[in-house]
This record gives sequence, structure tokens and C-alpha cells, in this order.
Amino acid sequence: MSERHRFKQTDILEARLAEEATRLREKAKSLPPGAAREELLRKARQAETGSHISEWLRSPGLQPPK
Repeated sequence: MSERHRFKQTDILEARLAEEATRLREKAKSLPPGAAREELLRKARQAETGSHISEWLRSPGLQPPK
């Protein structure tokens, strides 16, 4: 049975998702209008949304259910 190789993330999830969104937007700028560009922009929006949701879940104002 093979062993899983794990590594510790050095950056928080929100930062990695925001960086990925920026990278995808820059890549989309270099493409002509079309399906490939729209796909990259969609993925960038998803990464930003994920970053916002993760940030919201980690916020101190969020209370656990009682």
C-alpha cells in the first residue's frame, strides 16, 4: 500500500486563493475574447468567492450553534 505524501501549507488558504485569482486574471488578459478566456475568468471568480467564504468562516464574529 502506498503512503500519502503530505506537506504543511505555509500560507493561509485565503492568501493562496487570492493569489490564484490574480494569476488567472493576468493569464486571461493575454487571451483573445472567447471560451478559454471566459473559463479563466470564471475560475478566478470562484477562487475569490472561496477566499471570501473561508475568511468569513474564520472570522471571530461567527458563533458556533448552541
